[in-house]
Amino acid sequence: MFGLHTLLGLFSRDIGIDLGTANTLVHVRDRGIVISEPSVVALDAKTRKVLAVGAEAKRMVGRTPASIIAVRPLRDGVISDFDVTQQMIAYFVRKVHDRIGMVPRPRMLLGIPSGVTEVEKRAVRDAAMNAGARWAGLIEEPMAAAIGAGLPVNEPTGSLIVDIGGGTTEVAVISLGGIVVSRSLRIGGDEMDADIVAYARREYNLFLGERTAEDIKIAIGSASPGEWDAQRVTLRGRDLLTGLPRSVEVGGEQIREALDASLALIVDTVKDTIEETPPELVADIMDQGIVLAGGGALLAGLDRRIAEATQMPVHIANDPLTCVVRGTGVVLEELDLMEEVLVADTYARPSR
Repeated sequence: MFGLHTLLGLFSRDIGIDLGTANTLVHVRDRGIVISEPSVVALDAKTRKVLAVGAEAKRMVGRTPASIIAVRPLRDGVISDFDVTQQMIAYFVRKVHDRIGMVPRPRMLLGIPSGVTEVEKRAVRDAAMNAGARWAGLIEEPMAAAIGAGLPVNEPTGSLIVDIGGGTTEVAVISLGGIVVSRSLRIGGDEMDADIVAYARREYNLFLGERTAEDIKIAIGSASPGEWDAQRVTLRGRDLLTGLPRSVEVGGEQIREALDASLALIVDTVKDTIEETPPELVADIMDQGIVLAGGGALLAGLDRRIAEATQMPVHIANDPLTCVVRGTGVVLEELDLMEEVLVADTYARPSR
């Protein structure tokens, strides 16, 4: 006889989730990536009822009346609002299982930053279980990113992955299915957006919104000099002296100056990780190079800057934004063979 969980499992599909500070991506077994939406939830300010999730909620950021608040329930890669995170995961699970009248009970594998505490790990697991998972496993994001990028994580050879997300930068050396050395830095795309906001305020007395700063970073942000320096963009915001709208034109070089402090910390973290790595593995990394993943890998010239600082070849992974979630999908398909890459957890082994 089938148990209830087993029966529900027959109608559910294994789900891998990259629960990111900026974006949440969902991979469904046999279907690939089905959801890629911002990690934003719009709530009724009085009742805390969820009004919108994902792209629809992000459109409300900075544009809502007092009765609606748009919140990001994850900060620096970890849960800052448990209830809202749980509702966000449940929303994405329902969206995947859009069959009428069924109660989905999927197995879930979630990516977490490598530097999180036991309490933070428990919070992610509990949020997934409360959102409807029948089993919730965790995998460290650099490990998932390395698997998604196609690196030989189970081989006795060193691989260095740099995963730059919205809230964190993860640097890890991986060999034989485990992380040998890792560093987690709570600096990512969000911090770079904040750098641009601070630069506009400091240099031009101009107050920019977060969305505007992100658009500018994507348009002309860079980490090293190059052909992108010739590009120009218009900053539009509120003049802090007059309170009226104002616009200023800036070039790529100025935006790079704004981003420099955060980028320097990321580069230093990569160098520190290499310094701690056993020499045999450093030799492997010199052969195959450093691999960049995450949205930050798309910043123009970042690969060049890290290559100059480390004197090693640097490659950008194919589709770096989806490396972590693709890695969770690979692990779910080969769960028995890849069990050692998971974070040791207190839940029972997943039922079939």
